[in-house]
Amino acid sequence: MSERRLTPLLLAGLVAVLLTGVAIGPFPLSLRQIAAVLSGGGDSQSATVLWNIRLPRVLAAALVGAALAAAGAAYQTAFRNPLVSPDILGVSAGAGFGAVLGILLGLPVLAIQLTGFATGLATVALVLFLSFSLRGGGQVLVMVLCGIAVGALAGAGISLVKLLADPEQQLPAITFWLMGSLAGAKRADVLAALPAILAGLLPLVLLRWRIGLLALGDDEAKMLGIEATRLRLMIIVCATLMTSAAVSMAGVVGWIGLMVPHMARLLTGSRFDRLLPAAILTGAAFMVAADTAARSIALTEVPLGILTAVIGAPVFVWLLARGSRGWAE
Repeated sequence: MSERRLTPLLLAGLVAVLLTGVAIGPFPLSLRQIAAVLSGGGDSQSATVLWNIRLPRVLAAALVGAALAAAGAAYQTAFRNPLVSPDILGVSAGAGFGAVLGILLGLPVLAIQLTGFATGLATVALVLFLSFSLRGGGQVLVMVLCGIAVGALAGAGISLVKLLADPEQQLPAITFWLMGSLAGAKRADVLAALPAILAGLLPLVLLRWRIGLLALGDDEAKMLGIEATRLRLMIIVCATLMTSAAVSMAGVVGWIGLMVPHMARLLTGSRFDRLLPAAILTGAAFMVAADTAARSIALTEVPLGILTAVIGAPVFVWLLARGSRGWAE
């Protein structure tokens, strides 16, 4: 499908999912009520639900989905590996460790999010430092292996914090956060995460044609005037910013960064300049739909991480079975 047709269709689908997410909930809102509130009218109860509860949560879900999908698409192209996800360098485990440590220390919600964001960045900074310090540093394989090691260390730290946490109050909060949720998303959370996500996303969008050349291999990219190591480092920094911001706001939500780029690739092919916008829109719509289902399919809210795994694993297997295109074609 041509880009001129695909992008409007994906935008229309995202708008439809956003409206559905805003309308569905314990206090349902009709399209007429939504339109009345957005135009400055409507009753006070509908306005409170829309502005203070429903809209911040839906926008937070869209931001998280777009950030994780864009980071996953960039990582898969930069590392030339279709099985790479945004947490390949340990950013999710690092952000999770910071957040659960904040819960253990009794910090307020905003401080917990900032701690998770900072430790996510620090984890990837440590991975890069180790990979460039080791013999053969800067190579993709060295980075990935360092990421696995540091991520495992952060995971051990999470286990230690869970062991030390109060089993009556802190441990349930830690467990629920690690499974992913947007139940407490507020306008302040969206505004706090938005700058980091935009700061990571904008360079990827502006350099999407150059990033696409990395799929050809470092030698071919260098022949075309691309400094592969420097560009890959920039991608890592941008993807880490977005992933840390997403994890600090929503907790650890898996499969989005791995699965959604493959879904978008079936629509656009593997050209990164076309793949990135499709992944952003598809990721945002998928995450909003998943969050809407998480708060609607049962009396108690289903953690996002469980729902995305239940949906993501079968869909990913189906994509692997169906996909006839090579990821780097």
